[in-house]
Amino acid sequence: PAPAPSGPWTAHMSKFLRSLAALLVTAGLVLAGATAYRSLAPGRTSVPFSNNEMLAGLWHGYVQTYIEPGSGRVMDRQHGDLTTSEGQSYAMLRAVWQDDRATFDRVWGFTQQALDRPGDHLFAWKFGQRPDGSYGVLSDQGGQNTASDADSDIAVALVMAYGRWQQSSYLQQAKAIISDIWTQEVVQVAGRPVLVSNNLEQSSSQVIVNPSYFAPYAYRIFARVDTRHDWQALVGSSYDLIDRSLSAPLDRSASAGLAPDWLRIDRSTGAFVTLPAGLTSDYGYDALRLPWRLALDYQWNHEDRAKTTLGRMRFLGAQWQDTGRLAATYAHDGSSPAGYESPALYGGSIGYFTVTDQAQLSAVYDRKLTALYNPDTFGWRTALSYYDDNWAWFGIALHQGALTDLAKDVKK
Repeated sequence: PAPAPSGPWTAHMSKFLRSLAALLVTAGLVLAGATAYRSLAPGRTSVPFSNNEMLAGLWHGYVQTYIEPGSGRVMDRQHGDLTTSEGQSYAMLRAVWQDDRATFDRVWGFTQQALDRPGDHLFAWKFGQRPDGSYGVLSDQGGQNTASDADSDIAVALVMAYGRWQQSSYLQQAKAIISDIWTQEVVQVAGRPVLVSNNLEQSSSQVIVNPSYFAPYAYRIFARVDTRHDWQALVGSSYDLIDRSLSAPLDRSASAGLAPDWLRIDRSTGAFVTLPAGLTSDYGYDALRLPWRLALDYQWNHEDRAKTTLGRMRFLGAQWQDTGRLAATYAHDGSSPAGYESPALYGGSIGYFTVTDQAQLSAVYDRKLTALYNPDTFGWRTALSYYDDNWAWFGIALHQGALTDLAKDVKK
């Protein structure tokens, strides 16, 4: 294996290794999910159930499985009860959409108390058991650095919490986070603002970007409550950068129109440059989130660019039509598909089908997402990993139109 990175690459590599470990460790769970798919023999009669019942039941199961009672700490059970700012943000989003204020407050309370960073209002990304047996931020693994996707999702969840429950502290806390996202995690690339992966990129001449962190719907919310920064410019640069990444061959001879997990960009010219060892341009564990994020922008804001950009990911529709499945990962040129499926990938990729491929949408949704649900127990047929549980739920809720923009009437 390559030597461990140092300096600014520590956070990227640490998160990459967590992602790689997730794919390896959860392979058995993914295959168990595939078994659940196969168990739906042709002609099987589905048990009737309501959409609200399914989402509520799955959320209750997630709370029981992954959120520590009392503390509000979200624990990745498949990885030594590791806690990440990402996990906290997902729980906050799900809780506010489910109108579960008690859980929201517990999770937000732990996030503030345990992941607080001195000097700003952003969050340390990695918390767990240290070598000496104590628990805290894993600074020896770069855990004190930020993850811009989690910071953005936490801010969105707080603004929506204010929209839903009208507690002013949520909005004030969100405003502080939003301002620091701009100052710590948005940099100028060829004269335009770009959301980079974490707070380390401010001093880099070649910045690391994860396109699945881009959330145009979030920047529109931020623009309404933080008028000091040009969030609408970030919407535009995000779409432009996504479109460029879909066309560029990156580390392959051609592109299949798939979003990459990672990009490295020259800050002065905006050109794509070679990724550091360990980060890939695959459509996989990270990139699967981008179709969902674009579909949400389309649902909430009727953004034509979201529909156009998703339409360029037609490789996903062709794969489904040709094989009746999507692999858990693909290289940027569409080659080298993984030999297994991932509920998370279906949950994220359903955004493409929801917006641009209605003809195949129902089959993907029924066979690969709702097929995982057991209406007799109000839970999954087979236990899902932390990441699969979240993204299968997000995909189901997106398709059902259950992800209401609770912040649409919130202004400064």
